[in-house]
Amino acid sequence: MDRDRSLDIAVTGVAGRFPGVSTIAEWWSALVAGTVLTTHLNRDLLVRAGVPDDLLDDPDYVPARGYLADADRFDNTLFRVSARDAELMDPQHRLMLEVAWAALEDAASPFGDHPVTGVYASDSGSGYLRSMLATSPLDPQTLDQAIHGTEPDFIASLISYKLDLTGPSIGVRTACSSSLVGLHLAITALLNGECDQALVVAAGIDFPQAGYLHVDGGINSRRGACRPFDTTADGVIAGSGVAAVVLRRLADAALVGPEAYGVILGTAVNNDGAAKVGYYAPSIEGQEAVIRAALNSADVAADSIGYLETHGTGTRIGDPIEWSAACAALSELGARPGQVAVGGLKANIGHLDSASGLASLIKALFVVKEGVVPPLAGFTELNPLLETEDSPLFIPAEAMPWAGPEPRRAGISSFGIGGTNVHVVIEQAQTHPVRSVTADTPRLVMVSAADAEALSRATSRLADHLTEADPPLTDVAVTLAGRAQLPERLVVTGRHAGEVAVRLTTGGGAVRGRLSDVGARPAVFLFPGQGCQYPGMAVPFLEALPGFDAALANCLASFEPAIATRLRRALVERDFPAAELAATELAQPALFAVEFAAATALSALGVAPAGLVGHSLGEIVAACVAGVFDLPTATRFVVARGRAMQNCPAGRMLALGCGEGAARSLLSESGLELEIAAINGAESCVVAGQADAVEKFHSWLGDRIFAKLLRTNRAFHTAQMEPVVAQLAREIADIDLRRPVVPLAVNATGQLVPSGGQVRPEIFLEQIRRPVLFADALAALARSLPDAVFIEVGPGRVLSGLAEAEDLTTVPLSPGRSEHPDEELLLAIGKLWTLGLPLSPTTLCGSGERIHLPTYPASGPRWLAPEVAGNPGHPAATAVAADAAVASVEAETVDVATLMTTWWAELLGAAQLGADSDFFQLGGDSMLITQLARKVYQELGIRVPLRDMLVGQTLGKQTTIVLDMLEKSAAPC
Repeated sequence: MDRDRSLDIAVTGVAGRFPGVSTIAEWWSALVAGTVLTTHLNRDLLVRAGVPDDLLDDPDYVPARGYLADADRFDNTLFRVSARDAELMDPQHRLMLEVAWAALEDAASPFGDHPVTGVYASDSGSGYLRSMLATSPLDPQTLDQAIHGTEPDFIASLISYKLDLTGPSIGVRTACSSSLVGLHLAITALLNGECDQALVVAAGIDFPQAGYLHVDGGINSRRGACRPFDTTADGVIAGSGVAAVVLRRLADAALVGPEAYGVILGTAVNNDGAAKVGYYAPSIEGQEAVIRAALNSADVAADSIGYLETHGTGTRIGDPIEWSAACAALSELGARPGQVAVGGLKANIGHLDSASGLASLIKALFVVKEGVVPPLAGFTELNPLLETEDSPLFIPAEAMPWAGPEPRRAGISSFGIGGTNVHVVIEQAQTHPVRSVTADTPRLVMVSAADAEALSRATSRLADHLTEADPPLTDVAVTLAGRAQLPERLVVTGRHAGEVAVRLTTGGGAVRGRLSDVGARPAVFLFPGQGCQYPGMAVPFLEALPGFDAALANCLASFEPAIATRLRRALVERDFPAAELAATELAQPALFAVEFAAATALSALGVAPAGLVGHSLGEIVAACVAGVFDLPTATRFVVARGRAMQNCPAGRMLALGCGEGAARSLLSESGLELEIAAINGAESCVVAGQADAVEKFHSWLGDRIFAKLLRTNRAFHTAQMEPVVAQLAREIADIDLRRPVVPLAVNATGQLVPSGGQVRPEIFLEQIRRPVLFADALAALARSLPDAVFIEVGPGRVLSGLAEAEDLTTVPLSPGRSEHPDEELLLAIGKLWTLGLPLSPTTLCGSGERIHLPTYPASGPRWLAPEVAGNPGHPAATAVAADAAVASVEAETVDVATLMTTWWAELLGAAQLGADSDFFQLGGDSMLITQLARKVYQELGIRVPLRDMLVGQTLGKQTTIVLDMLEKSAAPC
């Protein structure tokens, strides 16, 4: 009979930091190999950790533990935690933040758009806080700050705050069984509809990480080795670690991915009550009952269980009780003799205290997922006190393939001091067949990090994974697009995972950038004019720019049907006759259509222009995007403009690598009658005139300066265009021009028409006859929008080159004709994201499934509060001291800037401070602002309004606020 699957829970993400290894994959390999990962610590390390010499010399001191390397590191920048807060935060809480982040990334849970996610967090007692309090009492403000960073009441809600999770946030503490009790509560919340996703995270990290004093009759091993169920077992040793899992209802997980690590079928929690020898003693009845209850909750028989991950402390009392309880429960419920392989993770890594149950769960998930049963590390011979006759349990002495019932199912036990027992039943997840994905379409892969070094580590790890696993690139792009958008950014394109891996490794084809400290940068759209057109120029946009197809169709619908049909052929057929497209009457409408559609699609993606400028024909596009023309009016005008210019005499245009003055001198020297048609930059202009005169001038120039004939057959912006002006004057007279909604730079004057300004109809006539003052127009926009990104919205990169020559940040959207124009256009869009423009990655990545990918490579500085270490190099200690006895003084007698710098350093732990330093970017918050205001009152005797301090968030502005308050308080009444 099939089980009811409606109450099953999928484990969609896992993460952890465990002794002796760097990654979960490395940890699993070590478990399969039966490797003992605990460490005998050398004396130097223990002395540095603060262990007294007399304790180290005690013959009963055992210098062993599961040692977690770099437990003092914390990537505070990633979590916007100030340096001072990082120092005062318990290492457990620091790493729980990092591991929670990694677990959600592993679950491909979209950052910024999370489902309602609950947090269930467990940690061990704070040795870190005890160490801070051991030397001397902390002042009240520091103590308050330290309590919030170390006490278990606050870590669940801190994770929710830092990761923007909105479900229940609950701290769970039942000693060693805490994390699996948290799992049980999380599952209950999921099934009750309190959240749609749950994060269960736990840590057990002593401070300092050291050995222990063995006491006869105690639970700690004299030999410094944990050997569960072994004849040599004499107790447990401590270990340090952090673990996290992400849960979703199975039906939900199947819809959103990624593939689950396993499925939780049932859980149960109970307590021994008073029916045991003492408070610290385990109870066979309680453990047996919780296993029965979990199997009943899972609605599976014991004869379907093939593996049991035990609590396994290796103690003389605990092992026989746990063995007997498991045997009794499983045998009575149908398990056959020798059916269930036994695991004991503490033999590998020691006892992780509050995190031990969750670590055991992750191990068991890999057992059922991979179908491999690891050996019990260090096992020699079964403890003779254990019942073996007809026992369903057996100890695997070496790694073995799964030999139990199918589907693969396992149980996990965790028992807390005081008697809170937990048991969990899991099952392997259904695997999905490997999808075959074609590699014809390029994909944009987007990676971000909090700092440049982390970005390099992230791309290296991603490249290694893509090389090894070769996942569908569509899935890689979709998964990465859901991650947090951090300041340091990189994009790369490719058609398959291997190609992207090579580009990430070599750096070729990848683009890096950084989000501006002032936030999203404004965009200026540049629209090129005639001469950059080519057959099929819309194809890259159709292939790579989301929304372009619909925008182009809408634009073409504004043309007369016959023209629209011809235009679409010219835009999408690469073999369309180039000579036919070069005709002005077709080239101008074609350029208008592709540029307007691209601008429309780009704006829909979130990159709305803050300024506009077009070159010649491009100015009509700019005016339409600005709202001066409506679309039907603009298309009619463009068609009329193109036809009128087509009827003008033939001519040529020549681009020169010199400024206007040099060009006029050369023209005078040559004696040829040509005109300046465009002034594009300090060293760039265009001359035009009759075809033979332009060609003679070109020959006469020789190698004097750079000169290039443009792909036009008319002399635009010269006297040859005067008939067009007269003809279009009648056309423009009937058009009702509106005020622009975006600032628009004008060709004829080089000046900026502001949003809401008046646009004269004559502008669109003057630009036909007069030189294009593009350099002046660029300069006007650069002055108005000094941090703007200038985007060339159209085929080619002519205008981008002109903007680059003026040291402006530019991105040509389309490279023109190249070997892979779709990839280059996609990369250009990605570059906009790296520069901080508000593009949503999920709109750019295409379709695909979420998968497991390498998670964020957190690796921050080492943090140790000076209250623990007495560190004289701490910024607060090295900052200039202030006279604490000052009560009320005049402004001119106090160096307020120095005092404010000192107080900032004390509160934030920041050493490098300047007038523009931002209190909140350095990790400050409203609580620290309150402390700062209190310091101002205590030292200077004035009460500064908190609102003013919050608004004036830089050091310079806050200093000015304090100075102003001092001056007011000193002024005579």
